[in-house]
Amino acid sequence: MNSIKKIVVAIIVLFSVTTANAQIKNTKTETVKIFGNCGMCKTTIEKAGNLKKVAQVDWNKDTKTATLTYDSQKTNQNEILKRIALAGYDSNSFLAPEAAYNNLPGCCQYDREAKVTVSETITNHESHDKNSGTLNQEQTTNNQLKPVFDNYFLLKDALVKTDGKAVSLIAKDLLASLNEVKMDELEMDVHLVWMKVMKDLMAGAKNISETQDIKKQRMLFMSLSKNMHDLIKVAKYETPVFYQFCPMANDGKGANWLSKEDTIKNPYYGSQMLSCGKTVETIK
Repeated sequence: MNSIKKIVVAIIVLFSVTTANAQIKNTKTETVKIFGNCGMCKTTIEKAGNLKKVAQVDWNKDTKTATLTYDSQKTNQNEILKRIALAGYDSNSFLAPEAAYNNLPGCCQYDREAKVTVSETITNHESHDKNSGTLNQEQTTNNQLKPVFDNYFLLKDALVKTDGKAVSLIAKDLLASLNEVKMDELEMDVHLVWMKVMKDLMAGAKNISETQDIKKQRMLFMSLSKNMHDLIKVAKYETPVFYQFCPMANDGKGANWLSKEDTIKNPYYGSQMLSCGKTVETIK
């Protein structure tokens, strides 16, 4: 009887996977190593990697291997493994952030192993190729995010001038530049932060663009600035950026913003209290 039950369960699982895969077009299937321990790990890994009609992950806790089935025109192995790394699970390609790993339940904290063995006999030519690839990816990241940061600074300047109409228009440009970012071309550390903040950044820019009420715009600018700070910390800007703080904003709770200049020009009060605030961090 138990054997029959196992067969039925296996058929149901196989049918479910087959049905899910059938919805994915341009199918490509690969097997990769992902580290974890238990059934709870399986649930988290698969949830992080799955995208409806785009990617399906099936992880085996005994072999520590995952079968990735995905639409090769919409995503790739790296994209899937980056999402899984963000959830706390290492693969042979990507290490999970320390904080993400530490947040896993105790039973899920697998033994972490070195994922890349670097040969001590790398030739100068190989070394040059690796460095060139790194530099190219850094340049791609910088090129993609520069319009995002530039529009943010223009938005801040419009708030300083208390120009609600200009703020609304610039917020539309900011939203457009956010939508143009291709996250699969970002560096790994930038990509992980981008995945955390992109929805809030887009929502903030959209909400600001939909109103010309300067008070509402300034309130929305607070959370926008916090998320933009997290992004620019890892992505960097072409010049030093100053993270500034006004203790009077937000009903005396205080609020931050980013500026390309150390001189205080307060976006939360404009000419009413233009110089209220101080620089609390310099990002280089």
